[in-house]
Amino acid sequence: MDVYYDPVVDEHLAGPMGLIAPVWYLAPQKREVAESAWTLAATMTGLLGDNQLAGLEDPNWSVMLAWHTGEFADQEVKSKLWEHLDESFEPTWDRELGEFAFRFGFDEPYPRGQLNARAMAGWVCEPGAWSRIFNAPNLDKFEEPTVSGVDFPRVALSEARWDGAMLHLAAHPQNGSVANTRTRVKVSGLPPGVGWELLRPDRSRVPIDVSAGSTELELVVDGGRYVLHRSRDRQR
Repeated sequence: MDVYYDPVVDEHLAGPMGLIAPVWYLAPQKREVAESAWTLAATMTGLLGDNQLAGLEDPNWSVMLAWHTGEFADQEVKSKLWEHLDESFEPTWDRELGEFAFRFGFDEPYPRGQLNARAMAGWVCEPGAWSRIFNAPNLDKFEEPTVSGVDFPRVALSEARWDGAMLHLAAHPQNGSVANTRTRVKVSGLPPGVGWELLRPDRSRVPIDVSAGSTELELVVDGGRYVLHRSRDRQR
């Protein structure tokens, strides 16, 4: 496989990974080719069928398979792979930093960024999700409400989702010292001409002032779920 081509010196830099490496790039463009390559790799390692998994000791290889399985496999196959990989990927929580990472048994001071990115893409991906980003992109999001001004990493938003009518938010603390404190975020791009109110986790409601489609919201950093909705809506 060509990793890249340098036209200045007319040189192809070849890599040893064969078909498995470009699967992620082929999936949105030549899905049948990409899926054939994944099927070959999955068959060779015993992932498909009732065979035992083997040949996944090297994380540089096993991450590739995990990366692609989310796009092509159902939950049963995906679970089989991840149950096996949990033993070698070394999933680790750093509670003080509030970070989760795979350390892959490398015994290094910092987790590998590229390998973690690929592994987590495979973890969250559902069949066809990666291809849809390119072939059926959600362009409406550029016109929908946007949350900014998050006090990261002290605060992370474990949920920030606009469902077409309401904005769902949840603020998650970096560590125990931040839990139950308060934070503020900015919301812009709200539809004009209507009143807004915030439904808090305790089911209380507070009117929200919106100017030119923007407002600031105060949230308690405890993972509780907030809903910003039009004041004429009724929540159950």
